[in-house]
Amino acid sequence: MEKTILNPPTLAKPSGYAHGVLTVGGRLLVIAGQTGMDNTGRIAAPGNIIAQFQQALANIKEVVAAAGGQMTDIVKMTVYVTRKTEYQANLKPIGAAYQSFFGKYYPAIALIEVNSLWDEEALIEIESVAVMSEQ
Repeated sequence: MEKTILNPPTLAKPSGYAHGVLTVGGRLLVIAGQTGMDNTGRIAAPGNIIAQFQQALANIKEVVAAAGGQMTDIVKMTVYVTRKTEYQANLKPIGAAYQSFFGKYYPAIALIEVNSLWDEEALIEIESVAVMSEQ
């Protein structure tokens, strides 16, 4: 599988995301929206967007690992938040949490503010797409 990060110089320089990721070959893994839900089915840290972000990424990592991949196989993430201003106010700790899972790798990412999520205590939900090498 070949993967190329695309950040055309004619677009604004991205910070914390890539404008595009081109892949050739590989296996496609589509990951359902993951929230801060722990393995008991409850939101692990009600009211704490940073902890919920970390838990959502941990959940995504489990799905990717189950398919034989790693977090840097993710090529697209859509992040849904119920409080955009709270997310923005916590960019440093959220960035630190992000880097603990991805390092300096950034897939194509979109952030969307929504009214609510399925679980009323969820402040964040992340959908992902990964492309992994053939096994």
